[in-house]
Amino acid sequence: MCYDIKASLESQLKRAKRLGDEQAIKEIKDKLIPFTSLPLFHASGFQHPKLLIYTDRSPNFPEIAIWGLVPHWVKDKDQLRKFWNNTLNARGETIFEKPSFRASAKYHRCVIYIDGFYEHHHYNKNTYPFFIHYKNDEPMVLAGLYSDWTNPETGEVLNTFSIVTTEGNELLSKIHNNPKLRGPRMPVLLNKDSEEKWLTAINEPADEALIKAQINPWDDNGLDYYTVKKLRGKSYLGNVKETAEPYVYEELEF
Repeated sequence: MCYDIKASLESQLKRAKRLGDEQAIKEIKDKLIPFTSLPLFHASGFQHPKLLIYTDRSPNFPEIAIWGLVPHWVKDKDQLRKFWNNTLNARGETIFEKPSFRASAKYHRCVIYIDGFYEHHHYNKNTYPFFIHYKNDEPMVLAGLYSDWTNPETGEVLNTFSIVTTEGNELLSKIHNNPKLRGPRMPVLLNKDSEEKWLTAINEPADEALIKAQINPWDDNGLDYYTVKKLRGKSYLGNVKETAEPYVYEELEF
């Protein structure tokens, strides 16, 4: 699963800055950033925050999108509310099969730049949040799917996205140990090569195999982690810098 993330403005702009187009960066900051939820020291997908995503139709200039994919065939807001929380993540193994995701898997893929993600560890009937990130503090690039949904009543167009997940690697197997789940999960992390392949539009059936080949657990090498303060309940600090800072639980054996 990947329901909790950290995303700074610096990380979200990383791909756009590759081209060195200062005018484009200024335009993003002036015209897009004010309408996002950034910065996100901690955001839960269940809050449906607005982030920047890079899509196959606009690979270098980001778009604003709401976390929680809404397929084009959703009839109205009532239907949207009933299953919106169920499309925060898309299981990579079934994205070409599930009605909510298969059209996006074929034609509407995106990447999301974040600082890292949070997962919960279960120990002695308590849960402890961990922050997982790269040791070099470079942004993580997540594989995503997006969909435009038009509200039939107002004509408003919502750009929405889901984070693709896969089996957890050895590290996530230790951290993400919820006994109620079938097994550990983690977001699909992309390197530069797989990132570009993910954004390549499918033009023929053979390309489906190319996309599936990018859906793999990330090697433990390069990943680091630490515990943070609670992300749920009365002690939750909210979307503030302190939420993402290291916090030691003396009772936790890990």
